[in-house]
Amino acid sequence: MKNYLNFETDIKNLEEELDKLKDPYNQEGLTEVDTNKISITQSELSSKLQDIYSNLDPWQIALVARHEDRPKSKFFIDNLFDNFVALSGDRFYGEDQSVVAGFGLFDGKSVMIIGQEKGEDLESRIKHNFGSMRPEGYRKTIRLMRLADKFNIPCINFIDTAGAYPGVGSEERGIAESIARSIECCMELKVPTISIIIGEGGSGGAIALASSNKVIMLENAIYSVISPEGCATILWRDPKKTLEAAKAMKLSAKDLLELKVIDEIIEEPLGGAHRDRDLILENVRKSLKKNLSEFESMDGNEIFMHRKNKFLSIGRSNGFINRSENIDTMIMKENNIDILITKIKKYKNQLSIFFSFAILFVFLIYFL
Repeated sequence: MKNYLNFETDIKNLEEELDKLKDPYNQEGLTEVDTNKISITQSELSSKLQDIYSNLDPWQIALVARHEDRPKSKFFIDNLFDNFVALSGDRFYGEDQSVVAGFGLFDGKSVMIIGQEKGEDLESRIKHNFGSMRPEGYRKTIRLMRLADKFNIPCINFIDTAGAYPGVGSEERGIAESIARSIECCMELKVPTISIIIGEGGSGGAIALASSNKVIMLENAIYSVISPEGCATILWRDPKKTLEAAKAMKLSAKDLLELKVIDEIIEEPLGGAHRDRDLILENVRKSLKKNLSEFESMDGNEIFMHRKNKFLSIGRSNGFINRSENIDTMIMKENNIDILITKIKKYKNQLSIFFSFAILFVFLIYFL
């Protein structure tokens, strides 16, 4: 049974009519299939899909991102990677079923795959906690990302969560700290990291795994600090003002690419990723191949600096920060400071001895 969104009523009616036309055994008995009418209805359906999906407002995009039939992380993991071996546990508390992670092969090369999994039906959604990770989930991904870094294996993350789980147990076990540690770990890695937002990218629960060299979104995915409902409730004190909130938040892939928060948009089939899973699979595969190849000639330090400079540049263009110097100059200065700090740490023992002798020399001259 297909699921339809509230703005897809016309699409639903046309598809039901098309199904009846294709079925010769209707309520009136055996009839001939009217191929001409099928062709006309199919054309109307394609036109209607084009008309609706080329003019989606931000709130409608959010609804598409949450569509029940939308491909989940497990679908991409099962179909994009060979010899996937799932790894479990954070070595502190336990296992978190809301995130699937492990090693696999992509295009014949080893990769670490991490996917926030919402589940396909009610039973699996409860099992995976609707994609909302607990502290042990983030600590598991930290453990596995560090393992990948140790063996120089790229990390590929699939983001699909409304946000981290805010329950009492989650707070007791340090959800905020685990998210912060996960962001820190992502930023420190010296292997390529690619994050693909396939549905919802909600708040810190998403950015904990999206602090990557490349942040990519499917065309109808969303990425925001809070849900439109939550924003409307806080700013307008009216949860019904979701459209106004969604517009103000700039949560669509198109807006975020323009703001340079993300790096690329993967085109979806007309009507959403769920309407042609084979096509969206192929589009994601092509994007991963292209982006992974960009880092093949880079060493660990270059990959690290690429990621660092990418995030330093966010918000320093498009008029967010008014500075007379350009971003390249600022990044160069910040990098030089980092190099200086690294050298000081490296030669701290020698510097301590030098300054000790200098102080002793001054002391002797003063008193003698």
